[in-house]
Amino acid sequence: MGKKMAVVGAGAAGSYIGAFLAREGHDIVLIDMWGEHVEKMNSDGIDVSGSQGPFNVPVQAYHFYDASQLKDKYDIIFFAMKSYDTVWAAHFAKNLLSPNGVLVSNQNCMNDLTLASIVGFEREIPCVMSGITVGLWEPAHVNRGGQPGRDRGHDVFRVGELHGRITPRAEEIAELLSCIDGSRATSNIWGERWSKLTTNASSNPITAMTGLGSNGAAEIPEARRLQIEISKESCQVALAQNFDVEPIKGVAADVWVRADEGDVFEELDEKFLPNPNASDWKSSMAQDVTKGRKTEVTLMNGYISEQGALVGIPTPINTAITSVVDEIDRGIRQADVENIKEVLLRAGIT
Repeated sequence: MGKKMAVVGAGAAGSYIGAFLAREGHDIVLIDMWGEHVEKMNSDGIDVSGSQGPFNVPVQAYHFYDASQLKDKYDIIFFAMKSYDTVWAAHFAKNLLSPNGVLVSNQNCMNDLTLASIVGFEREIPCVMSGITVGLWEPAHVNRGGQPGRDRGHDVFRVGELHGRITPRAEEIAELLSCIDGSRATSNIWGERWSKLTTNASSNPITAMTGLGSNGAAEIPEARRLQIEISKESCQVALAQNFDVEPIKGVAADVWVRADEGDVFEELDEKFLPNPNASDWKSSMAQDVTKGRKTEVTLMNGYISEQGALVGIPTPINTAITSVVDEIDRGIRQADVENIKEVLLRAGIT
């Protein structure tokens, strides 16, 4: 018999994973808190559009309340909850794991140790999703932007173990996910996590606080400067903690930390210029702001600032942008291009 699988958190990323695995014939259920989404998935299946669609696949979905009554236990749970929902949802997922089951974290941010402390350090497997844009703007319809990763020679899924050794189960998860996009096991999952964190932290809040898409923000020199500074600070913090950070936008971490050098800055600035071949995509954080939902900024840029404080690395830009986006979360600030100047002001940069 095949392994029983579940997706806990069937938002954009979770629905995307669930749709492809269901199309492959795997025994999988999707669990989410958005009632209309759950009902439509059950009645009409999931529609997948974008670079790897279109297709529709029937799925079995449950609201969290109904899933709490499930008698089945699952061998593999793909965990795609928002970072601020990590703790309670991890306890929920733990109750659904089979005795030898594993939880695969497909989240943004650095939540693996928190997850492992709840479900067991031997039962949590990090999975970084790199260079993928997905959106869920309406119930049961997930859209993938950009070109399929394998067409770019790019492995979207990087699966590893907390201890850093490549294991058969990490390779099994990577093989499962290969039906979606490029996928591989890695011995440097922490370096992958920091690279992904840096990429997200430098792009997500920019579109979230301005209301612009990725190309719209890229047209603004000051926005690109913020992205470079965020990346520089993140790499400084990671390297100070001796992480082997994977390249970010194809550039090594030790180059990002030299962003204050004129010729290096110009090289890095080119990495954020508008891409005429790409859609004007809104990041997951920008999607949250548009929907009136809480963002992950305190667990993303805020995390970089917290870690910087621990190792004595100043992070003025990450601290400032965290405070500005947090004010949008709290409803006392609106998304606007003027927020770029506010971040620079709070960071003491002119």
